Amino acid sequence: MRHWVIADVHGCHAALQGLLALVPEDDRVVFCGDVINRGPAVAATMQTVWSLVERGRAVWLMGNHENGLVRALNRPDPLSRHTLEACETYRQLGDSLCRLWKSRLAALPLAYWGQGWVATHAGFDPDSWQPDLTIRLPFWNAYDHRFGEVIVGHTPGPGIRRLGAIVLIDTGACYGGQLTAYCPETGLTLSVPGETAASQRRSLTSGLTAR
Repeated sequence: MRHWVIADVHGCHAALQGLLALVPEDDRVVFCGDVINRGPAVAATMQTVWSLVERGRAVWLMGNHENGLVRALNRPDPLSRHTLEACETYRQLGDSLCRLWKSRLAALPLAYWGQGWVATHAGFDPDSWQPDLTIRLPFWNAYDHRFGEVIVGHTPGPGIRRLGAIVLIDTGACYGGQLTAYCPETGLTLSVPGETAASQRRSLTSGLTAR
């Protein structure tokens, strides 16, 4: 079985559907975290990904956005309320639906291990070598190939980038870049055009209305 790792879909449902149409039906998909937030169709994106998980065709890993939403939902303090109100997923789904999703999101795994490779959202803490959902430079500078190839998202950029045995596959789908799938068994990639984040669309609409 081949795998295709997709990072940081961020609610870009139309792009996701286009990309999944290119992935062979018998191959497995690994969503490398941050399926939620930012994009224009978060609920539809979550449901599409979860349907693939339920069919056994996909794995959905924890990202910092999923983790942040779960943490905010678990804490009733004013700071968490402010965090939720600023969260695109919370705005699009509403409180009740977010809380229905909470247990699913809280149980998402932190990493998926293949043969000679591993996928995780951002990288590993070089002190403990446990998955870290927000790390960048400390991991990039310290990684010693102990896990083989490490495939991560979290950091958007123009196209697939390699830092030694680290493969960065977030190609900025929600910023008008691309949504990309990377196959660790073959090194092949598939890409489709991304979309514009919902927050950016609201700002643009507000600006046009003001004029």
